[in-house]
Amino acid sequence: MLNEHAKLLALFKQTGEIIGRKKLQKMVYIAKKMNLPFNEKYQLHMFGPYSEELSLRVEEVCQLQFVSEVKEKKGGYQQYRYELSEKGEDFLSMMSFHFPDATGMLEDMNHKSSKFLELVSTVLYFEELPKKEVAEKVFKLKAKQNYSEADLDEAYAYINRLHQVAPKKGAYS
Repeated sequence: MLNEHAKLLALFKQTGEIIGRKKLQKMVYIAKKMNLPFNEKYQLHMFGPYSEELSLRVEEVCQLQFVSEVKEKKGGYQQYRYELSEKGEDFLSMMSFHFPDATGMLEDMNHKSSKFLELVSTVLYFEELPKKEVAEKVFKLKAKQNYSEADLDEAYAYINRLHQVAPKKGAYS
């Protein structure tokens, strides 16, 4: 159980601050698809793949003060900022597990917009389907986002780039 919490803390250690719950959800999902050892179950939700397990785990690490959660009013909604705390660093240093170094990949994802990561994660969710069917699903399910063919091409190019830098499956314990 604590290993799953430690994996999340390791992600924060490699990314630094993550702004937004949606972005965090998408980053963990994409990282999982890129062979990082996350085990959360995901289902398709309003904003793409979503994990209730991850939401609960984030809440737990915040309650344990391993991760700081700062709520900010932004426009008409709440925005959340997450960052590994000193207490979280201490906990992580006591855990005996190996989390692959994917700092470059995770930092790169963290610099992308939530909207773009929503598209990338949705494409990955349907990755077993032919590209044409994925496009149809994206344009239907994400009509309000107004994604274009160019956006979809950019998402596929980004996914290909991530696959090139992602840790190889089984390359860690």
